Formats: sequence, C-alpha cells, structure tokens
Amino acid sequence: MRYQFDWDPAKEAINIRKHKVNFRRAASVFRDPNQLTLFDDEHSNEEERWLTLGIDSGGVLRVVVHTYEQVNESMVEIRIISARKATSGESIQYNEGRK
Repeated sequence: MRYQFDWDPAKEAINIRKHKVNFRRAASVFRDPNQLTLFDDEHSNEEERWLTLGIDSGGVLRVVVHTYEQVNESMVEIRIISARKATSGESIQYNEGRK
C-alpha cells in the first residue's frame, strides 16, 4: 500500500508550537509495521477521523489524528490533522495491540 500525505501548513505550525512535532515526522508512523489505527467516533461528526499510534522515525511513540481516503487499490490519501507524543495509557494500548 502506498500513502500520499497532505496537511494544512497553518495547522502544522500550530502543532509544532503546541506539540513540538512536524507533520513530516508524524507521517513516518505509517511505516511502523506495528501501527495501531482506531476510528475516532467522538470527533467524526463532519468527516471520518482516525487515530494512528505508531513509532516515528525518531523512535517516539506518536498519536496522529488524520482522515483516510482510499484513492485506488494501491493508494491511500491521508490528511494529517494533528500529532503528539502518546500518553502512558496510549503507550499501553499500543503495546497490547502488538501482542
């Protein structure tokens, strides 16, 4: 599966200030073979949103909030909305998902 990433540069700037991570680094969680993706029912009123937990290219467990659109059978478009370091509870959830 190939991924195509998109994001709003203004949201990325806010995310860098707030969470100290840019979206290019956040996109690297999708290369984690153990990534865990969950539907974000609570925040999917206007559009379907997803949460992906995964290890980024710097070795940090991140939570990435994003949309997901299947473009064709081999391509997915992901629009990153926000990204942050995972909480201890999310870290436990990620590790449980790997078992």
